[in-house]
Amino acid sequence: MAIHLTKESKVLVQGMTGGEGMKHTRRMLAAGTDVVGGVNPRKAGRSVAFDERAVPVFGSVAEGMDATGADVTVVFVPPAFARAAVTEAADAGIALAVVITEGIPVHDSVAFLAHARRRGTRVIGPNCPGLITPGQSNAGIIPADIAKPGRIGLVSKSGTLTYQLMYELRDTGFSTCVGIGGDPVVGTTHIDCLAAFQDDPDTDLIVLIGEIGGDAEERAAAYIRDHVTKPVVGYIAGFTAPEGRTMGHAGAIVSGSSGTARAKQEALEAAGVRVGHTPTETAQQVLAVLNDGR
Repeated sequence: MAIHLTKESKVLVQGMTGGEGMKHTRRMLAAGTDVVGGVNPRKAGRSVAFDERAVPVFGSVAEGMDATGADVTVVFVPPAFARAAVTEAADAGIALAVVITEGIPVHDSVAFLAHARRRGTRVIGPNCPGLITPGQSNAGIIPADIAKPGRIGLVSKSGTLTYQLMYELRDTGFSTCVGIGGDPVVGTTHIDCLAAFQDDPDTDLIVLIGEIGGDAEERAAAYIRDHVTKPVVGYIAGFTAPEGRTMGHAGAIVSGSSGTARAKQEALEAAGVRVGHTPTETAQQVLAVLNDGR
């Protein structure tokens, strides 16, 4: 089954005719994604050739949905236009919006996430790599050639660490990998993905990747303790980060003892999560759990 994205998903790309949109649409198509259209009001009525497939361009998300039955949109528009793009998608009734764009002002993200929630649209991101269900569909920028289908579910704040864990466990495989983004405000949380993986019969083990700053991992630990029966293995980036300084993502800032990697590790371990100190050690923990049959 996987979560949020399957071979049945029909994908629009907002910003498909731009440089990044073109590049990653080509990669999504190569991964087997059913990209049914792009959205650009200034180029509506045209089509874009990707190898042997011509993808139509629509003037709006609503038009694209009406013509194709699309239920997913991937957003590659510049930061200044992201709020309008996601708002448009939510108003059209799209089920899932994957917002790749980084550098979106936080007040814009707060506004479009609240609007999407009211409209019933799930948002992944912003500032995320997207999600992939290997062998079925890929919505975003995650490389499709570093993992095969399997029974591990992965949820991560960090795009780079998503790729690294996928590569480390490439011979074992994944049900779905979700990069939720590292901004201070995101549409889909660790807890949302934990709940979905817990309910997914094709997921046997969950990998949770967090990083310093905020309390998302501590809240995820409480949720795991109370609601998750499947084994969870975790990794927290930032054990050597200095306090009081933003590191990498905008949300990665430590204040005093709050938000430190050590505090997050302790919270997760108290909930029964095995926590690795490096990505490689984390992958080894995953294999140990799977081999133990736990």
